[in-house]
Amino acid sequence: MSAQKFQAPKGVSEYFPPRSKLFEFVRECLIAPARLAGYQLMELPVFEDTELFKRGVGESTDVVSKEMYTFTDRGDRSITLRPEGTAGAMRAVIEHGLDRGQLPVKIWYSGAYFRAERPQAGRYRQFYQVGIEAIGLDDPAIDAEVIAIADAGFKAIGLKKYRLELTSLGDSQSRAAHRVDLLKFIATLDLDDATAVRAQVNPLRLFDDKREEMKKAMSKAPLLMDYLSDESRAHFEAVKGYLDALGISYQLNPHMVRGLDYYTGTTFEFIHDGLGAQSGIGGGGRYDGLMQELGGQELSGIGFGLGVDRALLAAEFEGVLAQDGFVSDLFVIPLGDAAMVESLKIATALRLAGKRVEIAFGSRALKASMKAADKSGARYVIVLGDEEMASQSVELKNMNSGVSTSVRIDSLINAL
Repeated sequence: MSAQKFQAPKGVSEYFPPRSKLFEFVRECLIAPARLAGYQLMELPVFEDTELFKRGVGESTDVVSKEMYTFTDRGDRSITLRPEGTAGAMRAVIEHGLDRGQLPVKIWYSGAYFRAERPQAGRYRQFYQVGIEAIGLDDPAIDAEVIAIADAGFKAIGLKKYRLELTSLGDSQSRAAHRVDLLKFIATLDLDDATAVRAQVNPLRLFDDKREEMKKAMSKAPLLMDYLSDESRAHFEAVKGYLDALGISYQLNPHMVRGLDYYTGTTFEFIHDGLGAQSGIGGGGRYDGLMQELGGQELSGIGFGLGVDRALLAAEFEGVLAQDGFVSDLFVIPLGDAAMVESLKIATALRLAGKRVEIAFGSRALKASMKAADKSGARYVIVLGDEEMASQSVELKNMNSGVSTSVRIDSLINAL
């Protein structure tokens, strides 16, 4: 009877060599601009109290109503795998009193997120994001900085065929005025029961409906951009002015609402048309009121979530990623047990000095080990046997030129 073969759960994104190196490169490109701008790491749990996401993300959203992985733990508590990053980050800021210190609080995070979606290319049930949050100041310059950090990340990867879409979802005064006319318009539509309920909870959600008939119906709906208060309009104009000064191009999209209820004011999304239906590679916006909703102070904030999976797919579509695999500085071939001990000591010392060193493990013949060294792409190779250990010298072979040079073992670091 053969043993059962296990497979990864359907709809998860896995990365293994050699593609995992490209994934790591993309993720680091997205993180680096945040570090350079003074954002600090926040490491968060992958599961939270379910109520956090219901209150933070919004019960009218598809994320909460259809896509969350929710279960009851052994303590009879309702727990949910995180579907997004901002709610958990805000919970941590409040719980640990970061909002009581110097403002703005500037943090970044990355990791896996979970949504029970229908899997397809670029749309996974476990996916990876890089996010930042700037909490505590309602300043249009911070909005521009957050957008610029995301843009810098995509540029660092080498992406060119993407665009930035921008809108404002206004303040409470703007949304209240818009809601009156929007509900009047929605009342003229023939909606199914579920959609009608969603409209009563948050009528803006109908702008996010992906069904073609709803897109057509909502194309004639009043737009929130036309209802912005003087304060909201001035804030948005300032954001656009900063982006213009930074040379960051954008397109206004007054129909954009994004898929989470907490967004207010400046809202944005990066689109890459090379990805088909799943074209969003990242986005975010301002969330005035979210901290207070979660039990904290009445502080403003803005952030983003950038999709590492989709950014990688976009980079592969554009062909901007090098396909080089891991290349070691030195490949060590030990001949015998004593030589293996010495090889491990040499490799450890060189690695501590920042060199990439591999060892030929197993009882392979010298010829087979040399083939392995050649296949690995190592820059140099040494063979270590009794004679080399006695003389404390090795022949350092350059694998590109084929030239060998006699080098003392304690001088290998200099020769490499």
